[in-house]
Amino acid sequence: MAKDVLDQRTQALVENQTAKQSSGLVGKKARLSAQLKKDEEAALQSLRSRKYRLAELGEAYTRADTRVVVERATITGGKATVQVTETSTLTYKKLRGDEPETTDIGTRYELTLTSKRGGTWELNSITSRDSGPVAVNEPVAAKPKTVKDDGNQYPDGTPASIKYPAEPKPKAKTGAYDYAAMARYAEKHWRKYNPSYRQFGGAGGDCTNFVSQALKAGGWKSAPGSSSDYRNWWYDKTRQSDSWVGANEFAWFTLSNHRATNLANVYQADIGDIVQVDWNGDGSKDHSMMVTYRSKAGIPYVTYHSTNTYRKSLASLIASYPDAVYFAYRT
Repeated sequence: MAKDVLDQRTQALVENQTAKQSSGLVGKKARLSAQLKKDEEAALQSLRSRKYRLAELGEAYTRADTRVVVERATITGGKATVQVTETSTLTYKKLRGDEPETTDIGTRYELTLTSKRGGTWELNSITSRDSGPVAVNEPVAAKPKTVKDDGNQYPDGTPASIKYPAEPKPKAKTGAYDYAAMARYAEKHWRKYNPSYRQFGGAGGDCTNFVSQALKAGGWKSAPGSSSDYRNWWYDKTRQSDSWVGANEFAWFTLSNHRATNLANVYQADIGDIVQVDWNGDGSKDHSMMVTYRSKAGIPYVTYHSTNTYRKSLASLIASYPDAVYFAYRT
């Protein structure tokens, strides 16, 4: 059932392919509820609109593949809760010639179903269990978890323009840090988490923890001290600094310790640079990502956790969240 719904969403983004409008039936013994059928029709329309916005930005997909694995199912009193993981691969169309081959997404969903007469089941809802930005094939933005920040007390950084194209700002590849190693680490562990580190998917998201790991792999040194002081940055077997896992604290550490500088435009970001997003413009950063590929046309591609994502173009992120506030840091 999940495969049927999620595959329609993904196919809605593929060039020259119109998503089939769901009949609400996914088999002899399963159907969508009336409300979910309406919701999915609206979702497909939203994704088709996103496909057109991406085309205007010079991005398209030629094929898609969606796989769904059931992790757990529980049935109590005629009601079922099912947890699944969707893995989707979208193939980039070579419009400029040097796009990556694919972008890959791993999203966890929870389904709720109700037993009906005759042994049939009705799917009532399908909800993402991840706290980060929506996947490119997910139509509805998740509500961000935020922390209070007055915008004046801390070194928050300067919002970056999202206008494309941007004035080039090449990155010096020599120095203390190995940016290729940062990207290799992120692309190795975007889906298969490094068991040497704790995971924070259920505690506000794993995105900044993942970025910190990649930066350390590329040469960032620990800054010891109190875990609650944003000027410190470290991780050990039992604890970590707030700046290691918190999006706001990470930005405050990075800028106050001169580990990075602000970029004027997100499209200037290069391999090993960090992009953060404030989804609703409330002054609190909600998400952190690392650039792991950059095309010759000046499009950065980001890899991140929560939702686990490989080489998603910034263009597709901005098409999904055009009103968010973006920050870009040259590491």
